[in-house]
Amino acid sequence: MSTSQGLANWHRVIEGGNNPVELAAIIREDAVFHSPVVHTPQHGRDIVVAYLAAAGVVLNTDKFRYVREFADGHDALLEFVTELDGIHINGVDIITFDDDGFIQDFKVMVRPLKAINKVWEMMGAQLAEAGKR
Repeated sequence: MSTSQGLANWHRVIEGGNNPVELAAIIREDAVFHSPVVHTPQHGRDIVVAYLAAAGVVLNTDKFRYVREFADGHDALLEFVTELDGIHINGVDIITFDDDGFIQDFKVMVRPLKAINKVWEMMGAQLAEAGKR
């Protein structure tokens, strides 16, 4: 598997609604997630899946779309736009794939500041809700 296959898997999973089981199938056990609002990197498949599944609920609205995509070697950068409660959000997903096309590192960056605040608010609520299940 290659980075192009890893990207194809990523797009397939997010278009299917960021199902946690499907996410886990494309993420390494020792993967790392870098949140735009949490300073400490989050380690391990379970926590990466939790963040990405929550982001799928919060960000993947009918306004969400990727507007640019670049790949070089094992790395890909996907720029996205969406809207939450009338706030325009612009961000990037920076994904590193291993030799087999599995996600090993996932970093999200978001702008502007009011978008970060809205993402932080809504992601916190979604993660809390998911933790109750």
